[in-house]
Parts: sequence; structure tokens; C-alpha cells
Amino acid sequence: MRKCYLLILLLTLALLALGWVGCGKEDTAPKLATVDGTPIAKAEFEAYLKFKRLPAGDEKRKQVLLDQYVERAALAAAIEKAAVLDTELIQAELNEFRKEMLISRYFEKYLKDTVTEQAIQNYYNTHAGDYEQRMAHGAHILIRTNNAMGETERKVKLTTAQEAYSKIRAGEDFAKVAESYSEDKVSAKKGGDLGWLKEGSIDPRFSKILFELEPGAVSDPFETPFGFHVVKLIEGPQTVRRPFEAVAGDIRYQLRAKAKQAELERLVGEVKIEKKELGHR
Repeated sequence: MRKCYLLILLLTLALLALGWVGCGKEDTAPKLATVDGTPIAKAEFEAYLKFKRLPAGDEKRKQVLLDQYVERAALAAAIEKAAVLDTELIQAELNEFRKEMLISRYFEKYLKDTVTEQAIQNYYNTHAGDYEQRMAHGAHILIRTNNAMGETERKVKLTTAQEAYSKIRAGEDFAKVAESYSEDKVSAKKGGDLGWLKEGSIDPRFSKILFELEPGAVSDPFETPFGFHVVKLIEGPQTVRRPFEAVAGDIRYQLRAKAKQAELERLVGEVKIEKKELGHR
């Protein structure tokens, strides 16, 4: 409440300083009150009621708000007369607040009107390829290696992978061999099953070999930074499009950012700007 009161007080001071409160003795607009000779116009107070979102017809509440509004205007006028505050600093703060509010409110309305749900749907429909990805259901047997291993130890690991591969070629079930040989203990418990993998989301060589297999086919042993693999393609590959609901948020963010930047450049381009370098007269 204290912050809200202070904000209203600062805004009132700014309005007084900028000449927004009242229009002088020559103003013929309907007045509701005067504070130290400065009129409070009916239109000004009605704008305040709109800001407060007062329900139409609530005359009792409207009168209470008017009394409070006039009292704050009087308090602001008295503080301004006292001249105990740094008015230039307050004015600078109010100017920045006003600019920020104008910019924020404008783009809030502009983007709401521009980046509609239909615009998001249209973008999704016309950029369908951007939301498609190839997926493959694969399984593997992994015999781990690391950089600290010597050549002899690496050959032993390769021999183990080749042994597992030979058993599969001889007719043994891939899942059973994976359970016995694979050092990827998580997938080994599932017969080596890795689930559906997105192309390119794994090691490039692993991905290339997996996605080039025919369903049911098993690869020769090959090496990646993780070790020696024997890979089986269970299903796929197939192209899957991500559903609209899954990408709508990203599209909305992308379109809003693009629209805001374009509108910002357009608006600034309509204003003549002249400035001097600091330190130069």
C-alpha cells in the first residue's frame, strides 16, 4: 500500500509539473474540484476511474475515490511548495517511468493484435518441415573404452564386442546377448533397448549407422568415444512431426520477438533524432 501511495503521489507531482493537471483559467472543460487554484477536470478523474477499473454505476465508491484523489492532489501540491525534495531527480524518475509505461503498454497491445493464435497456427502450417524429425527405435550393446586404456586393453574390448556380434550372427537373441555383454547397465536390463532416438541427437557415427540399417538388421562392431557398439534397428526410421501444441509457445515467442523488433525500428524511424556527443558543446 505504501509503494502504491508513493507511486500515485509521484505521478501526481509529475502531472502538476508537466501541466497535465488542469488547463488553467481559460479551460472550459467541466471541473470537479480545484486544489490551490489548479482545477481537477472531470475527464482527468474519469481517466483515473478507468485506471482503477471501477464498475459503472458505483456512485458511492466514485465519491470516495474523488475525495481521496483531491486529498492526494492537495498533499502533492503542499509537498511541492515545501521544496524539500530533489524535484529534478523526481522528474527524471517520473520521465523514465512514463516512457517505460508507454512502451510497455503499446507493445502489449500491438503484439496481442499482431501475433494472434491464428497467426501462430498459420506459421506452423507453412513451416511444417521445421517441426519434423527422423526417429528410429534402436538397441545396442556397448563395450566401454576410455582414453587411459592401452592398445592391448582396447583390443580385448574389441574382441569382446566381436564375440557378442558373432553370437547374434549365429542366431542368438540380441536382447539376451545385450543382457550378458553390454556395459551400458541401464539399457542392458531392457535387452539393449534405447527407445526412440532423434537423428543427430546422439554421437554422429552412431546415428549414421543406426539410421542406415534396415529394420531388424544388426551392425558390425564399431567405435565411438564411448566404446565399441553393436547396434540393432528395431523400428523405423520414420519422420515424425511435433504436434502444434508442443511448439506453439516457441512459435509465439519467435513471432512476438520478430514483430516487436520490426515495429520498434519503424517507430524510431518516424522520429527525428539529433544528439551531441557528451563533452561537446
